[in-house]
Amino acid sequence: MKNIKNFIAVIALSTLSFGAFAAQEIATVSISGAKSLDSFEAQVAQKAQKAGASSYRIVSATGNNQLRGTAILYK
Repeated sequence: MKNIKNFIAVIALSTLSFGAFAAQEIATVSISGAKSLDSFEAQVAQKAQKAGASSYRIVSATGNNQLRGTAILYK
């Protein structure tokens, strides 16, 4: 019985600590005027670097001749 209680306590504590390692959202950026997806991503990466972000996620990209969209920056 004591082993089961210890096991449950370990599982509960380990799931709580995973939240501490999650990336924190620091900003949402908008990009416009990109000619291709590569240049769109390069602009996002440049803004992420300037903001000190460790990663980013592009959430939208739309357009025909000039792309525009948004990305979320994480630290």
